[in-house]
Amino acid sequence: MTQKKKRYAIVGAGGRITMFSDPIARDYRDEAELVGLCDISSVRMNYHRERLKSEYGYPEVPTYPAAEFDRMVAEQKPDVVVVCSVDATHHEYIVRALDLGCDVITEKPMTIDDEKCRAILDAVARTGRHVRVTFNYRWAPAATKVREVIASGAIGNVKHVDLEYMLDTSHGADYFRRWHSYKDKSGGLLVHKATHHFDLVNWWLDAIPSEVFAYGGLVFYGKKNALNRGDEALTRYDRYTGTDSKDDPFRLALDDDGSLKALYLDAEEETGYLRDENVFRDGINIEDTMSALVKYRDGTVLNYSLNAYCPVEGIKVVFNGDRGRLEYTKMEGSHIIAGQSDTQLAEDQEKGDHEVSIRVRPHFKPAYDVEIPSGKGAHGGADPLIQEQIFSSSAPEEHLRRNAGAEQGAASILIGIAANKSMVTGQPMRIEDLVTLKPEAVHLSELV
Repeated sequence: MTQKKKRYAIVGAGGRITMFSDPIARDYRDEAELVGLCDISSVRMNYHRERLKSEYGYPEVPTYPAAEFDRMVAEQKPDVVVVCSVDATHHEYIVRALDLGCDVITEKPMTIDDEKCRAILDAVARTGRHVRVTFNYRWAPAATKVREVIASGAIGNVKHVDLEYMLDTSHGADYFRRWHSYKDKSGGLLVHKATHHFDLVNWWLDAIPSEVFAYGGLVFYGKKNALNRGDEALTRYDRYTGTDSKDDPFRLALDDDGSLKALYLDAEEETGYLRDENVFRDGINIEDTMSALVKYRDGTVLNYSLNAYCPVEGIKVVFNGDRGRLEYTKMEGSHIIAGQSDTQLAEDQEKGDHEVSIRVRPHFKPAYDVEIPSGKGAHGGADPLIQEQIFSSSAPEEHLRRNAGAEQGAASILIGIAANKSMVTGQPMRIEDLVTLKPEAVHLSELV
């Protein structure tokens, strides 16, 4: 008997959709089917449709303007809607898809503020449908090994975590060229980017955050900061494409890259979106340096920092437990995700990754290094594993609780949302005053 294929539709046709479209076309076409693309831009949808056809021989995918999302669902009857739109619109498509009888897979962050978060959780409760948030960082072999070592009791009960994340002046700067640089679109980096890091800590500790205090500011990017440093020459244009910016180390010209041109420059007339705004312009209203102090329900404390203008990129985490200490470092090569195929992205990231280590320092015993399994594919080998969980009916049973639902999506973004509010008020923010998370106990993990 022929197996019925699960039907997927994607809303939002920027560079991120390759995480979902490509494995369907390349690896799982016997089990999964891409039945629709929906976006504000026909140029972008046609680019991906033609790319899938030329790279994988995939049949033409029906396309729908964003205003006709409901018609796409009615005509194509997807089992699952994949949401890859601008962060501020995630909740619109998630809630509507749930109400129309579909399950949902969404890019992180699940949404950007507490009101939209409540709308999603209410829709999940109302419809009984399921939302998966694709926290692929959980699936990287090194991150998984950290979880296993902590769960083994090697350092006892974790009491305090220090997490430093460094974005370099290639990858970090890119957030300040595009829509992410406006807080009403992305929630700022404490929501858009840090949702990955907060989710990792929540998952590593299997704990629920309860209170947040934060400081942050725009101290490097933006016109004022460049002028204060004497870098006036870097401020002389509002965007890079079509200007005399060839000697500017922050330059990103859309006509220099085929996929960037096809996805963004060629679509500007339809969308009005400039993908290459000068990182030293006026109008940026997100932070580039941030520190947050997070208290969990079980008393554990997280000390978190994120800086987006570093000369290197990577993560350094220290866990202090009542029986020892674990140190995790993963430095990365910088990369800009544009319209690369899933395969190209994996190759670029594998070339850049280096210096990955886990060191355990038990009390009263010698320190030792933990062997980390190798991974192949984008995000340190994480993407192929989570894609298998999403698209394969024969995926291995998941014992490490790496799959994440709406509650986990909420728990990660609520740290960033609370941090944003704390930076405005100068006061600590209780997460329970924003959104009530479902679990009554300490533990947050669930099997999806």
